Amino acid sequence: MLQYFKNIISGLVTPLQGIKITTDHICKPKVTRRYPEQFDPYPILPETERNRLDVNMTKCTGCQMCAKSCPVGCIKIETVRAVPTDTNVPLDENGKPKKLLVTQFNIDFALCCFCALCEEACPTGAIHRTPIFDYSSYSREDLIYNFSTFSPEEVEEKKELLDKFNAEKKAKEDAAKKAAEEANPAVQDE
Repeated sequence: MLQYFKNIISGLVTPLQGIKITTDHICKPKVTRRYPEQFDPYPILPETERNRLDVNMTKCTGCQMCAKSCPVGCIKIETVRAVPTDTNVPLDENGKPKKLLVTQFNIDFALCCFCALCEEACPTGAIHRTPIFDYSSYSREDLIYNFSTFSPEEVEEKKELLDKFNAEKKAKEDAAKKAAEEANPAVQDE
């Protein structure tokens, strides 16, 4: 019987507490911001924040350590070896021509879990976090960021140069092998 009256009193006191909290906040200034109109694009964030990634392609060597360390596989990298005869090879951060050209470096932020393992795995520090955290989109294709500096035409040109270089190299090796066979004929068993 005592519990019955406690429940009735609790049922009357609880709404009164809610009304008191509401009336206390009616007169206080509002702290909520109207998002699109009042937007601070780069607020002060903690040092351990994990926002959007950026890639410095002059530091990237194409080692693919970031793609291997990604737990969800959101990083796609394609590389082409630089040919010695190519005169249009980008320079690395030390001013030397790159030996491996990164023709595709895509990060799919729709899949990214922002774990920053790719940043930790990068030996050159090419991947780093940015303070940008708001990059929403209505289509998933807009969340695939391409960091490569090569156009599709340049990628095809680099692949053709590599194929041509490999074909010439193989032809030279075959010619040297044939010349060596002609100079030292094998003794045939009878």
